[in-house]
Amino acid sequence: MTHDIPPTTTATTATATGTTTTTATTATATGRGGDGPGLIDVHAHFVTDSYVRRARAAGHERPDGVPAWPSWSARAHLELMDRSGIDTAVLSVSSPGVHFGDAAAARALAREVNEDGARVVRDHPGRFGLFASLPLPDVDGALAEIAYAFDELDADGVILETNTHGVYLGDARLEPVFAELGRRQAVVFLHPTSPVCWEHSALGRPRPMVEFIFDTARTVTDLLFAGTLDRHPGLKVVVPHCGGALPVLADRINGFMKLFMPAGTPAPDAVAQLRRLYFDLAGPAFPRQVPALLNLADPGHLLYGSDYCWTPAPAAEAHAASFDTAPDPVEGTDWRTLTTSNARTLLPRLAR
Repeated sequence: MTHDIPPTTTATTATATGTTTTTATTATATGRGGDGPGLIDVHAHFVTDSYVRRARAAGHERPDGVPAWPSWSARAHLELMDRSGIDTAVLSVSSPGVHFGDAAAARALAREVNEDGARVVRDHPGRFGLFASLPLPDVDGALAEIAYAFDELDADGVILETNTHGVYLGDARLEPVFAELGRRQAVVFLHPTSPVCWEHSALGRPRPMVEFIFDTARTVTDLLFAGTLDRHPGLKVVVPHCGGALPVLADRINGFMKLFMPAGTPAPDAVAQLRRLYFDLAGPAFPRQVPALLNLADPGHLLYGSDYCWTPAPAAEAHAASFDTAPDPVEGTDWRTLTTSNARTLLPRLAR
């Protein structure tokens, strides 16, 4: 991993031509396009050289069908943030996660990336947060890492892939993990990964295009049917990419839940449960996805997300700029003000 210079100092960086330039890494965002506050990015990723080596060794040369792994450094991320008016980014490890088939190796890799991420947070006060990785479906390993991440690393929450080797989040074996996260009233950031059927369903195309969207809906539906969200109301679950397919499937899911509940069991209101969730706006949110999401989500639960570094910097900058030109989400507020206020409420450490 590249450990970058502390903020508010100067850095010498190489250009494409081999010459060097000196730039300043400031403590606050400077590229703000609108008049609102700096954004808080809850959907931001990092990778390390060590993590990529281990993933490649496990067969992830083309992760989720994407042609290549992205590169990442704190310095480059901060420069993007400053250009885009992003004050703080909450880092996490994206798909394919940390479990490549060996539980002991997954525990070690989760600990490694969590300590690397926490080091970046410490090195750049106020600019980064951390959603810690867990070595699911290893329940004992996940419980140990939850304790370490929150009690030792001061993580802001955890990231859970939508499935790990076909184990979806409503699986009864994961109940102890959700019970502990609920007890801690933890922020749980969901992130899609390839479904187990991707070899047939993706049709040879990169899985983030369509498969990620439906795997998000699949795992949230699994949580609903399993009753996990009802049993653990302290969970603060963030669903990525404008909810994936959930906004257009919510009524369908609600109807089927009522049909298939055991006799004598009260029918849950799936739509009401979905409105309790938080949703980030990473991806092509405007002009079509956000209107659908606003028909489902509580505006007080909408959050900004860039999906950098898996989304290239030019696209991430264009996405941030779209928040300054899109119609206001509700009367009397703009997207920057709304999403930043929501993030500060959800993640109080960042507000401090």
